[in-house]
Amino acid sequence: MIAELGQLALLFALAAALHQAVFPMIGAGMGAGAADPRLTASARSAALAQFGFLALAFGLLGWLHATSDFSVRNVFENSHTAKPFIYKLTGVWGNHEGSMLLWALILAGYGAALALARSGITTLRARTLSVQGMLAAAFIAFIAFTSNPFDRLSPAPLEGQDLNPLLQDPGLAIHPPFLYLGYVGFSIAFAFAAAGLIGGRIDEAWAKEVRPWALAAWGFMTVGIALGAWWAYYELGWGGFWAWDPVENASFMPWLAGTALIHSIRVTEVRGAFRGWTALLALLAFSLSLVGTFLVRSGILTSVHAFAVDPARGVFILAILAASVGGGLALFAVRAPALSSDAKFSAVSREGGLFANNLMLVAACATVFIGTFYPLFAEAVAGEKLSVGAPYFNLAFTPFVFLSLLMIGPAAALSWKKGRLSRDARLFLPAGAAALAAAGIAFWLAAPKSATAATGVALAVFAAGSVFADLWRRVRPRETGAFARFAGLPRSSAAMAIAHAGLAIVVIGVVGAGVWKSETIAYAQPGETVSVGRFDVVLRSVAEAQGPNYVSQGATFDVVRDGKVLQALVSERRFYPARGMATTEAAVWTTLRGDLYLTIGEPDPERGWVVRAWDRPLAAWMWAGGALMALGAFVGIAPVRRRGSLVARTGEAPRRPTGAAKGAPAE
Repeated sequence: MIAELGQLALLFALAAALHQAVFPMIGAGMGAGAADPRLTASARSAALAQFGFLALAFGLLGWLHATSDFSVRNVFENSHTAKPFIYKLTGVWGNHEGSMLLWALILAGYGAALALARSGITTLRARTLSVQGMLAAAFIAFIAFTSNPFDRLSPAPLEGQDLNPLLQDPGLAIHPPFLYLGYVGFSIAFAFAAAGLIGGRIDEAWAKEVRPWALAAWGFMTVGIALGAWWAYYELGWGGFWAWDPVENASFMPWLAGTALIHSIRVTEVRGAFRGWTALLALLAFSLSLVGTFLVRSGILTSVHAFAVDPARGVFILAILAASVGGGLALFAVRAPALSSDAKFSAVSREGGLFANNLMLVAACATVFIGTFYPLFAEAVAGEKLSVGAPYFNLAFTPFVFLSLLMIGPAAALSWKKGRLSRDARLFLPAGAAALAAAGIAFWLAAPKSATAATGVALAVFAAGSVFADLWRRVRPRETGAFARFAGLPRSSAAMAIAHAGLAIVVIGVVGAGVWKSETIAYAQPGETVSVGRFDVVLRSVAEAQGPNYVSQGATFDVVRDGKVLQALVSERRFYPARGMATTEAAVWTTLRGDLYLTIGEPDPERGWVVRAWDRPLAAWMWAGGALMALGAFVGIAPVRRRGSLVARTGEAPRRPTGAAKGAPAE
């Protein structure tokens, strides 16, 4: 009965999504004065109803997993009575059907949040919710008719097949929800862009509406990507964190487009410029999210991250992708000529710097797109199997990262409309000196490692130093009233400084852990020592143990220095009988200076156990920097306590929309 209620909830959610897709758009009308308030207001009730029904369906699926109801195919294929309870719950989204239901639930959640926003259902919001309803209806139909998580089995099996052992991990418990909050979050920006294009309104007020949603999506996606890299790092046992896997790239491309979007939105909000460019980026960010969904679920890729599903589902998702992306781009092509702005700016200005940085980000995204899809196109067209790996991506992608790091500080510090490079250049002299010193130290410590890596460290230091130099100029800490000036900084300035500092830390961590690593593969008997980088490791013992749904061989290591034990670590080889799969559980000792990473492999009767050891300097900096970047996004959307005038709160005078008549109120 629970499964049937879940199916019924899905159908009711589909009906609500169809109502949300059609009637608010009709109510909003296509011209001034044509709106029907009753139909536009129905967007709120439809959005809330859709979210409620999907939440009910998701909760019922969770109940079926928690109670191990193997009469439901989804539970049978992804659960087991011996599996720990936490993984029974996370198994709800650890499969194709459940993860698509989570996707639809988050999509509906964003729509419900927009419907409950304080300023009510405006014409723009009604159209936005209508576009959201179209997307939701497509995905709910996909779930209900091709990927139903409530399908029954008859007769019901006595035991399940268990969840993929690689997914029975805390990192995978929280990685997909955060990543989906980012993927799906860009649907709001997409819907706002489509609504703005339909209404012919992409302006400062539109940008102000979109900015918090875009920042939230980007922040969640940053967390999701960082968690995914962290999971791959410690769970897969290969000692790496990023392999340029096509499915990794599928999440990275919308993140790059979203990064360009949040910078472009700021220019549109403050200056009314980049209107068409901002709308195009909003369409592109979510379109790339849909591309990622297609890659993961179409069956055209074999990856540890991908769901192995039948091609028929891929065709359905391809149809959604074609309709969404094609429709959005067609709308842009028709409406874009009307989005021109009379906001003028010099090439040497904040607008110029941000546009140049946008071009670097889009070019970087294009290099990832080409490297990901060219082998697929080549195989489809010519039947030729090609492999594009890390050498291509590192060579093609790195220059754009370096140029972006070089421009971060100047772009943020230049004045709007027209900057003075001769004046602002002096501000960055200390940052430049620190960058040169960092490059020299990095090259000296890591020689004969890559000089490119030392350049990356130097540019990261320059980017961070430039951000703090700009803050120093704004706050003037040596003068009286510094604290008041600091407290009165625009929220956007604080968010920018935190996120850019986080990016610099990530770059330094990637260079340290990715380029300056040391690796050793050796055989060891209990009591023997393996040396790697700065560490000496003694294999103390290997013992078998029984887990709840696996058996393991655990190796205990002691990290020693001068005969003193600094840390004890345990690495495991686990075997899951229900799935017939083995996993490697790495032992990781994390310090600020870097990680010691150990795994144990197959034994040799004469030589002992295979031990793989890595010394990865500054690895923790990657995760800390990613957290700072996400924090910057959330600081940027946090509500500002209204106190005093707008100028006192933000340091920026209110701006009249571009082209407004004299005497018109500023927004």
